[in-house]
Amino acid sequence: MAAISASMVAELRAKTDAPMMECKKALTEAEGDMSRAEEILRVKLGNKASKAASRVTADGIVAAYIQGTTGAMIELNCETDFVAKNDDFLAFGNALAKLIAEQNPADVAALSALAIDGESVEARRSALIGKIGENMTIRRFARFAGANKLVCYLHGTRIGVVVEYTGDDVAAKDVAMHVAAMKPVALSSAQVPAELIEKERSIATQKAAESGKPAEIIAKMVEGSVQKYLKEVSLLDQAFVKNDKQTVGQMLKAANTTVHGFTMYVVGEGIEKKSENFADEVAAQMAAAKQG
Repeated sequence: MAAISASMVAELRAKTDAPMMECKKALTEAEGDMSRAEEILRVKLGNKASKAASRVTADGIVAAYIQGTTGAMIELNCETDFVAKNDDFLAFGNALAKLIAEQNPADVAALSALAIDGESVEARRSALIGKIGENMTIRRFARFAGANKLVCYLHGTRIGVVVEYTGDDVAAKDVAMHVAAMKPVALSSAQVPAELIEKERSIATQKAAESGKPAEIIAKMVEGSVQKYLKEVSLLDQAFVKNDKQTVGQMLKAANTTVHGFTMYVVGEGIEKKSENFADEVAAQMAAAKQG
């Protein structure tokens, strides 16, 4: 039987917002498998235990630059929100976005070797670290170039969306804002990754099995849950935030506009910040629970 540490419980709790002891039970049942434990909590507690994507634990900014049909978006990370508001840090992010659009580097290493005002990006980054006193990293970027028009929406500096489209500019901007608010995972149901669909199917199957209903009814319940999930995460099938009486797809059709793709960055998405104090707190609570 796998040993369940306080740090493992803390990590699962941070991902799911589930009660501490429920996290410990799920990890025990899953024999320490974090992904399986999260699935167990989803089955037991429903969507409350699916908050990993909304819990941003790293700091930094998203910056973007668009010139005609060419553009770029970048995530630049730092250690604290205080530095994320620093003027020099913000200027560095904006300069990088412009540089990516104009120079088309292949990856972060290639970007780091490019020059800004006579010095390399890496030298500029190192100088900023020395000046500000906090580490910073270039996490990821995307470049866009082609025949399609581009529109960008930045929600503050923490969420960035670039939409590739043909048609009406206002409708496209509305879609970019919608994506930032509703965070779809794909343009259409057909483009939702198979692994996400299978995970939802597995969860729906386990939930339906607890109903005790006949197999044919369970099969229909599972398929209904999967279809509901696809509509919730597919951009074109989502209810439009400005008018929930129509889907995004219907709104675009009425505006004679086609969205060819979108890219969304959320600062710190998928990054877990080390939290020793939280782990210690969980350990203390677990010890107290044993004594009780």
